Amino acid sequence: MEDVNVIKLPVTEERAPAKKKARPPKFNARQEAQTRQKNVRRLAVLGEEDGSVKLLEELVFGAEDELVERLVEQEDEQQDDMLLLQDGAEDSGESDAEDEARLQRQPTRGAAWVDEDDELEEAVDMKHRYRKDLIRGEAESTMTKQKLQQRMREQFQRSMGGTPSWAESSTVKKRKKERDDEDDEEDEDEGDDLLRRTGNFVASPDSLPSGVLRMKKCLPANSARPSEDRLTTVQFHPSAQVVMTAGLDQSVSLFQVDGKTNPKIQSIHLDRFPVHKAQFSQDGETVIATSLKNKMFYLYDMMEGRVTPVHTVRGLNEARVKEFSVCPEGGALLLTGTNGYLHLLTLKTKEVVRSMKINGDISGVAFSHDGSKVFANSEEGEVYVWDMRSSRCVNRFTDDGCVKGTSIAASPNGRYLACGSQSGVVNVYSQEACLNSANPKPLRAVMNLLTSATSLTFNPSSEILAIASRAEDEAVRLVHLSSLSVFSNFPVSKKKMVYRASCLNFSPHSGFFSLANNKGHAPLFRLLHYKDF
Repeated sequence: MEDVNVIKLPVTEERAPAKKKARPPKFNARQEAQTRQKNVRRLAVLGEEDGSVKLLEELVFGAEDELVERLVEQEDEQQDDMLLLQDGAEDSGESDAEDEARLQRQPTRGAAWVDEDDELEEAVDMKHRYRKDLIRGEAESTMTKQKLQQRMREQFQRSMGGTPSWAESSTVKKRKKERDDEDDEEDEDEGDDLLRRTGNFVASPDSLPSGVLRMKKCLPANSARPSEDRLTTVQFHPSAQVVMTAGLDQSVSLFQVDGKTNPKIQSIHLDRFPVHKAQFSQDGETVIATSLKNKMFYLYDMMEGRVTPVHTVRGLNEARVKEFSVCPEGGALLLTGTNGYLHLLTLKTKEVVRSMKINGDISGVAFSHDGSKVFANSEEGEVYVWDMRSSRCVNRFTDDGCVKGTSIAASPNGRYLACGSQSGVVNVYSQEACLNSANPKPLRAVMNLLTSATSLTFNPSSEILAIASRAEDEAVRLVHLSSLSVFSNFPVSKKKMVYRASCLNFSPHSGFFSLANNKGHAPLFRLLHYKDF
């Protein structure tokens, strides 16, 4: 029987016998050293198997100096090997012909893929618009595939500045190297000569190339305020980056030229006065504007913003004032009157100081570069040369082949004189011959216009002559004066953007070219060859 007075102790769980801890192995220094050496040998072997990886790691993560030094050492070793080979070749008595023969015997690298159709003699139509720039004459209306490939290869090489070095054979490279060595010796001799001589060795700037005129079409110069009627005038300011337009909508407008937005500066309205011609004065501070049937003309002072009408001119016996030219010396206008009269008007006193007369009616007037002479073209096809100081006619000649003269222009450098005719032919003369010869022959007759040549303008550098006819759309051409050839890319074929042009003008440094058309717009073009405005 269980005793109730006995207090029971708590039952304890039986514990499993404790496990003995494993002792760490004893450190064996000899075995550890052998293992380390074994790993070092493995790493060394891996490095030797892939040396390019090691060079790439050094280039990416540093050690550029060591890599450059190692490459220089390799180049020196290669040059030493080449010298030893050359010495060996000289000792063996090999000639240059044998070297070239050995190079020719080396296997050439073949094409990766050959199309059998390329070998067929098939004629290609060269009149297509994508291929017409490759032909060199009318006889090349068709061309074989092989010849077309050769022509395209030549054009590509010219555009790249020659055959690229990677496409040259080893023989060609060797010959080039020999030529370069000879040229270096000649350059050294020329350098010695330069030290012995004195003079001007500064090269002239690059001249304008012929063929294609690099240009970019911009927003029209008067896009901020297009004219509601035909434009008759567009002219760039002689010193500021400003262009002026005027037309039959009785307004004169000024725009800032940036080629992007061309914001409007100011516009003035002349009541019942459709503008026939407007021009800046020589200093660029005044605008002179004439109309079609008025004797009155306007003077617009841009500095003060004041418009002044000139109703009467003392000594002028004309029913209207329409055509005029600003004299290069400034402060005077040369008015074109009727019956062959030219009147010199001073702006200060508004009076005619002297007059000159030719036979027949005047169709155009142009000043020489220094303003001492004036060329007057008559409708009868004769050109008169007047001395402005003495008011005497110093020469007179007939424009070659001209029946009726329509326009005339003189280049700013005093070298060229252009005369336009009703047939569309523009004769380009030497200005010196026009001053001294009674029968000068034209340097070139430009026959690219089919209707009357009504507008002629030289650019300020006398490298381009712009010609136009207002009787037909897109009848504008730009002539390269050094070669007396017409640029082929203006106007753009099958793209109407010029329309009928009545006035042409270049900016002071030929950076921009604009014209006035019958749609009330002044298309603007950026001439990329010229860097300044």
